[in-house]
Amino acid sequence: MPQEPSLPFLQMFGVKTPIIKPGDNIAEVIIDSLEKQGLELQDNDILIIAESPLATAEGRLVRLDDITPGEKAKKLAEKYQLDEREMELIVQECDEIFGGVPGAALTITRGTLAPNAGIDDSNAPEGYVVLLPENAQKSAGSIRQKIKELCKCNIGVIVGDSRTQPLRLGCVGIALGTSGIIPVEDARGSCDLFGKEMTITRKAVADNLVSAAQILMGEAGESVPAVIVRGAPVQVVDDDIDMPLFSREECMYYSNIRKA
Repeated sequence: MPQEPSLPFLQMFGVKTPIIKPGDNIAEVIIDSLEKQGLELQDNDILIIAESPLATAEGRLVRLDDITPGEKAKKLAEKYQLDEREMELIVQECDEIFGGVPGAALTITRGTLAPNAGIDDSNAPEGYVVLLPENAQKSAGSIRQKIKELCKCNIGVIVGDSRTQPLRLGCVGIALGTSGIIPVEDARGSCDLFGKEMTITRKAVADNLVSAAQILMGEAGESVPAVIVRGAPVQVVDDDIDMPLFSREECMYYSNIRKA
């Protein structure tokens, strides 16, 4: 009898590193840590890097005592029960603030929904916060080129973050920037099990890989800022393809919230 084709076999390897500091070259830190763990990158691997250590390496660590809040930040801080200095950073970093709950202002930041403009005080020294990477797409491309130069292999790179979803408890992963992969696969035109043509579906490949990687990364003191994904059914390309985003009017969640 003819053999059925084998299913894809997915592997993930957490990369444990020393604490990342401002000025570190995160690609070199990851490669050094891989050598110590007896691992090496291979062609078509996907390297997923958490945004907070990357932003720290890029100098996006901010001391709150250096921030002077303005009147707008003071009013919003009182409304959402946030530190006035952090609220000032949120105002500076985000595109729009359009709601919130005690402890979190809901923003649009770099085109996506982000509580507190993605600013994080976890895994930052006391009295400091970490802003999002200034340009996660550019960072992903630079890291991929550095690894290609040092390791002589062609990989994809994703800069990932964790976010909550509407009406869901807990965090899932999203990709802030990608390099060397097609981040969203267009499934329109393909057929389901019953032959019906798909007319809407696009697969959030990069986001799904970040969610899987976060099982190994964790959210606290694991010191696993990167994960290697091997065997993923992802197309590795020699391009930097921007993360495709809905416009605000096209987004089902945002457009209907604004209408309410």
